[in-house]
Amino acid sequence: MEVHEDASSVILPDSELGTTAPSLRFSKTCLKNVFSVILLFLYLLLMAVAVFLVYQTISDFREKLKHPVMSVSYKEVSLYDAPGIAFYPGKARLLSCKHHYYDHIPPLINPGQPGDIECTTQRINYTDPFTNQTMKYALVVQGPRDVKKKELVFLQFYLNGTDQDFSAIDYLLFSSFQEFINSPEKAEFMKDCESSYSGWKFSGGFRTWVKMSLVKTKEEDGSETVEFKQETSVVNYIDQRTKPRSDQLFFVVFEWKDPFIQTVQDIITANPWNTIALLCGIFLALFKAADFAKLSVKWMIKIRKRHLKRSRQVMNHIN
Repeated sequence: MEVHEDASSVILPDSELGTTAPSLRFSKTCLKNVFSVILLFLYLLLMAVAVFLVYQTISDFREKLKHPVMSVSYKEVSLYDAPGIAFYPGKARLLSCKHHYYDHIPPLINPGQPGDIECTTQRINYTDPFTNQTMKYALVVQGPRDVKKKELVFLQFYLNGTDQDFSAIDYLLFSSFQEFINSPEKAEFMKDCESSYSGWKFSGGFRTWVKMSLVKTKEEDGSETVEFKQETSVVNYIDQRTKPRSDQLFFVVFEWKDPFIQTVQDIITANPWNTIALLCGIFLALFKAADFAKLSVKWMIKIRKRHLKRSRQVMNHIN
């Protein structure tokens, strides 16, 4: 009599049960460990990048503090504060001074003869600020104001003979004629102006047309300096007087170039709040990365301990 044994009732040995499941668990654990190591190195790399960004951010901030950027802005005006024009005529004499508008200067009448002086003028003597010995004589004239109407000041000087090879009259521009009038110490005021502003010349026998523009510069300490820029054009004067003369005639015109005041200042582009916010974000990322790395290491140690514990259990079961 044959006895048929059911395949489903066959009981496998314990050794066959213990070989498949631990191998699967071991492969999963190995993959987890490898993945954890990769993540750990990835976050270490991110931490290194964060440290580099911190260094770069601080370096850029310090560099921007050392090298501010020049900013230029323009302000449009319809009326300027009338500038002061200080002439140093020497032996020359002022014949006429008039205000005209819209770039129109009428033809000369009796050139070389005294005419109307319709400008506000002030004569002053003061010592040379560079030598403190030489006395200087200055004729201060109020400059044009109305830039919209193209106001100009036309002056004529006369010099009766000279022993020099070249004849010219020096002049100086300063920012406010009214400040000069209101100053109780006009001599000291002119000495300060001569020390602060540049001087120019215009020659005899020509009509010199000076177009002015104003530049204000703001310093780091909050003070403000004023500088004049000039564009000059020179036209030859054709002397039509009948008798030959040895005298010299000087013609000069002052006008504003445009209605824009230029303001120049240094701006520090480094924003401390942006830098602080960026550093806070970087440090937060550093702490998060360090915390994740610490948890990853703990998790790897825990997985390793579990794996060793299961290996011992399997070995004990096999034994």
